[in-house]
Amino acid sequence: MRQLTTTELNRIKLLTENSIELTLIEPTETGLVKSIMDATGSVRSYLKSKDIHDFELQRQGQESKVLVTSNLMNNENVINSVASLYRPNTKKGDPRIWFKGLGSYAKANDILGIIEFQKMLYVLNITRLDLGTLLNSKVANPIQEFIHEIRQTTNEVADELLILLNKIAAKGLVPAMLKADTAVGRTLETLLGIDINSSKKPDYKGIELKSYRDKRGNRKNLFAQVPDWNLSKFKSSAEILDNFGYKRGEDFKLYCTVSSLVRNSQGLMLKMDSKVNKLLENSEKNNIGDFIVWGLDTLHKRLLEKHNETFWIAADSKEIDGKEYFQYKKVEHTKKPIVSQFDILLEQGIITLDHLIKRKSSGSALEKGPIFKIKPNGLDLLFPPSKTYSLIQQ
Repeated sequence: MRQLTTTELNRIKLLTENSIELTLIEPTETGLVKSIMDATGSVRSYLKSKDIHDFELQRQGQESKVLVTSNLMNNENVINSVASLYRPNTKKGDPRIWFKGLGSYAKANDILGIIEFQKMLYVLNITRLDLGTLLNSKVANPIQEFIHEIRQTTNEVADELLILLNKIAAKGLVPAMLKADTAVGRTLETLLGIDINSSKKPDYKGIELKSYRDKRGNRKNLFAQVPDWNLSKFKSSAEILDNFGYKRGEDFKLYCTVSSLVRNSQGLMLKMDSKVNKLLENSEKNNIGDFIVWGLDTLHKRLLEKHNETFWIAADSKEIDGKEYFQYKKVEHTKKPIVSQFDILLEQGIITLDHLIKRKSSGSALEKGPIFKIKPNGLDLLFPPSKTYSLIQQ
């Protein structure tokens, strides 16, 4: 795909701010003449994630073609269309996509946005349509109505959750359910009736909950992700602990933060290797060097899975008679992280990694991470503009 213009980037940003998730495609002059476009990797991933179509499961040939009801969106009308998804018998069956009527809707090298909504596909010509004017128009138009309908649908669960959080906040100070760093989150989930489990899926009907004690400078948890042990020199958390752990009281553990900017006291540091699309953890010890590996694609996928939509919930912590209490007071609502920013923030030390490894009495190692965390000032760099709500009535 060609480089996007500033105008096109601003239009895509406007869609993102309106909770619109989309993928992009660029028809070529040859493609418009032959009524054919390559279904690029990003298009294939998007269609698969939306349960529209999985090209990997599709056989070659016209008899295996899949048709999806679609619409080409204009400022004055909606053009009924059909998306053809297929793999030809020629050229190794490279995935193809075409929208009926596209030849008169778009010109060569226009940037088109493909949007799934209620199991249909909608096409917006990002290059040709003045989305800012259309969305702010006092005269109703199809695109304004379409985007308003998506926003209304996507905000239903968030509104429901916000009502529940306001009720919890109205209780005032609530006792912690346990004595641990995780108490602020576990207590809130219990109050919301959410089962405590180890699932990697979002917590509340597709919305991830991240609760934290509201202290200046506290980093926020993004997600936990084990390394790719098959590609790593070390093959377990126990091996990491054996080489870098320390005695603290009765425990032998490795609790530390690892950054790409400076080495920590254990001599550990993160390294980005963009040539092979990997994140490496490195030791200053010459006989060890790079010892564990994460695929950046894996980290990107976890970020999208975990934070498609997130409530970051701040709480004040107060100790009364030796017991901790929480006042849940504020929510920051974010959507759709900008994945490309993740790598930059890692390199800038705004996203860091925490090891939480401890030797169990049985001799094995327990790893609560590795946990990727972000500094408070990094949320606006990783996510589109967020909304903040006060849970405490003034």
